Amino acid sequence: MLSYRHAFHAGNHADVLKHFVECLLLQHLGNKDKPYWYIDTHAGAGIYALTQGFATQNAEFENGIGRLWLRDDLPPALNAYMEVVRTLNPDGTLQLYPGSPYFADQLMPAGDKLRLFELHPSDSQILEQNFGHAKRRIQIETRDGFNGIKAFLPPPPRRALVLIDPPYEDKRDYLHVDSALREGLKRFATGIYAVWYPLLQREEARALPDQLKKLPAQSWLNVSMQVQLPAQDGFGMYGSGMFILNPPWTLATTLEQTLPWLTRALAQDQSASFNLQQHEN
Repeated sequence: MLSYRHAFHAGNHADVLKHFVECLLLQHLGNKDKPYWYIDTHAGAGIYALTQGFATQNAEFENGIGRLWLRDDLPPALNAYMEVVRTLNPDGTLQLYPGSPYFADQLMPAGDKLRLFELHPSDSQILEQNFGHAKRRIQIETRDGFNGIKAFLPPPPRRALVLIDPPYEDKRDYLHVDSALREGLKRFATGIYAVWYPLLQREEARALPDQLKKLPAQSWLNVSMQVQLPAQDGFGMYGSGMFILNPPWTLATTLEQTLPWLTRALAQDQSASFNLQQHEN
């Protein structure tokens, strides 16, 4: 399906959780003086305008990054995430929001590589405009990232973060996530794989985390955040989660320390909560 445009949702509560966790994973990989790759199956446009275009229709960012923008009591773990957002908004006015590739480009060492997939031709073209100047470092392909990542696994440095972030508008995405991870683990068992997923009342969304727990990974961590009560009509996203295969051992502790604050900051009603699970084989 090519109808989905992430610009409608840029900077919302789900983006905050996803990109916060992404930054923690990038920082972990960067702590070692060894190269690594970043591989993104659904890279989007890379940078999003918040004050014009699609993002203004529902202004979802106001209940996401907008809740954090002027806070002066951020937990230390959020500093890297917020600093990247500030680099796009140097005058102090929140006008732009970075996508996942921008966070990676900013936080990765200069010599490390990014491999980006985006199937939507319009977003892929914008992605090229935003990152085309760095062709030695960043390779962009207009194709299905679920299949595309096979060509890059295992990556030459044998270290990588693979982000899988489909829109899930097509129910088949839930199956594609599972099959892409199974294939990925066969090719590159030690990689860090991070999957974003929505909290929805549809059966496929509710079942996905349990499916991912059955994958043959050495360890996993599942973090989710609910920001509001599910709607009575059964529609709408009431939160989101990140499922990480082969997570850093320090990640759970960092999330335990930070998520109470972040959940309160993003809460839209009194049902807001977070859940954190981890397992090692």
